[in-house]
Amino acid sequence: MLKQLGRLERTRNIVILGFAILMAVSLIFFYAPGRSASNIDPSKNTQVVAQVGANSITVADLARVRENYMRYTGGRMMGAFGNRMFLDSLISKYVILAEAERLGLSASDAEVADRIRADYKDSTGQFDIKKYKDAITAQYGDIEKFENDTRADISQKKLQAFLSASVNVSDEEVEEEFRRRNTSFDVSYISLTADKLAAKIQPSDEEMRSYFESHKNEYRYNEPQKKVRYLFINTEKAGSTLQISDEELKTQYDNLDPKYKEAGVKVQQILLKVARQDLDKQVEQKAKDLIAKLRGPTGEGTEAAFAEAAKGHSEDPATARNGGFLAAPFKKNPNKVNGLYDRTADMRVGEVSDIPIRYGGNWYILRRGESVPKTFAEAKPELLVSARNSRGYGVAFQLAQKVQNRLKETKDPQKVAQEFAGEAHMAAADMVRETGYLKPGDDVPNIGVNQQFEGAIMPLNNANDVGEVTGVKDGFAIPILVDKKEPRIPEFDEVKTQVAEAIKQQKAKEQLEQKAKDLIASMSGPGDLKAAGEREGFDSGLEEGFKRESTLGKAGAGEVIDDAIYNLKEGEISKTPIRVDDKWVILGIVKRENANMGNFNSDRDRIKMTMLRERQSQVFEDYIAGVEQRMRREGKIKINEDVLKQMEELEPAAQPLPGGLNFPIK
Repeated sequence: MLKQLGRLERTRNIVILGFAILMAVSLIFFYAPGRSASNIDPSKNTQVVAQVGANSITVADLARVRENYMRYTGGRMMGAFGNRMFLDSLISKYVILAEAERLGLSASDAEVADRIRADYKDSTGQFDIKKYKDAITAQYGDIEKFENDTRADISQKKLQAFLSASVNVSDEEVEEEFRRRNTSFDVSYISLTADKLAAKIQPSDEEMRSYFESHKNEYRYNEPQKKVRYLFINTEKAGSTLQISDEELKTQYDNLDPKYKEAGVKVQQILLKVARQDLDKQVEQKAKDLIAKLRGPTGEGTEAAFAEAAKGHSEDPATARNGGFLAAPFKKNPNKVNGLYDRTADMRVGEVSDIPIRYGGNWYILRRGESVPKTFAEAKPELLVSARNSRGYGVAFQLAQKVQNRLKETKDPQKVAQEFAGEAHMAAADMVRETGYLKPGDDVPNIGVNQQFEGAIMPLNNANDVGEVTGVKDGFAIPILVDKKEPRIPEFDEVKTQVAEAIKQQKAKEQLEQKAKDLIASMSGPGDLKAAGEREGFDSGLEEGFKRESTLGKAGAGEVIDDAIYNLKEGEISKTPIRVDDKWVILGIVKRENANMGNFNSDRDRIKMTMLRERQSQVFEDYIAGVEQRMRREGKIKINEDVLKQMEELEPAAQPLPGGLNFPIK
């Protein structure tokens, strides 16, 4: 476990997410009811999964690790991972124990006792052994296991202290780290991806046929393909003539949560434009000075004072003459991020932003005003749509059931569509749709990748078999089988589009690096990058105020980008393209602002401690990885693959969402 957690400070979110998901899934395996009698309660199962030196790892050990992770995360996340990650963590634990013992660093009984006494003192400072045993039994389940884990933790800390004793960070390294963290850049970039280049490549018919002949098995259909027609009932149209009274809508309005009765909040702003890049710091300072005047001791400012400042300083004429107020109340939309105004929803009434806000190359100051209520008249159109959708769903579903019954009788989609078109408020031609030959996972026109639709056509094996009513985008579908093809290698024309795409991607990947080099050769300075990227159809942009560990637009983020940017001078372009995942990136430094060393002394100790911890963790992690490799070579680590495989086979498949009606989402 410690090996996986060694990079915690650098990869904390990924590790926690991965372990949390793994743990949640594991509990399904270990505690799912209905197992056969041959499957022992995993918490008591002593089958050995792995042997590390003299230590055995059992199914019960894995169960306990899983349960601990579940407790840690509260079981809020689920996922479909196996058991090997937990096994690897336990192997690392015992590798550490074995190495600590080899070096004479194992925790003694006295050290374990001292740790337990220190951790389990009562309020008077005394150690009560009965309370200790009761607490461990209740919280941990097994005193011996707990004390063994305490011994392992002490041994690990002793080994880590021994290995990291000589690790140091020089003053020069700390200063360089400060410079790297605090130097900012305005970076112009081009991000070259194979997809963009592939769009310009057109393989010949001869190339495609040749490629297909040599890759036929890659295009084999391993599952039957089914072609279906389906009758479609549109929910909105089915309910379009429903009459809903104002009284009903008013009742809905009165019962709404207060937050849904808000039209938004009043927002005042001051916009300070940056006419030239060299004036940026000056404009930012002006914004800071205004904020200092507008914010009171509580961070709030009066509406009148802000309005006066907006009229005198804001460079947005439309809002300045209106006291800085936006034309309409602002309401945060969870489905559409607004990088400038979303923050006002979380501010207090009267609060003024505490720092200038950089947006679109300019500086903003914001003040949140009062909430603006939404009257019944304003809410009525939304309520009417919602009510019609809700009732329309029921009407459409009932109609779809009648259509299904009639289709089973007639086996004629066209005839059934004509019979029910009036009731569905649709043209008969719009109700009848037909797919190509489908297999699970295909993207169906007007439906998309839809597991429920796939489930509805799965039982259909003979022509004219009719499937169940199924929720799809905007309504319901009732499928009828037209034809079925068994697993096979398709004809070239059936997969021509996929073959063309494969060739285009292959060629694009081969040409991408050279394309990046050609672009670099064609440019004279950072100012050329954005236009060159747009001209060639690649993602490009200018990222202002970029600092280490930031994201460089669509070019991404990471040490490779950070190092390349830091090593460039103002006015330079990267001499060669930089590989970032599956992209090639070209960089140009428009502006470089070196770190202000006046702040170095106050940050020195904190930076040094962070660097020291990271370096010590890396030394420990690398050392343990080496020990583990050696033990594997010497046969001191053995994994019982049969037991592990049996566990994985018993792992339940991911369960679908609870059955029932599928509510279409607008």
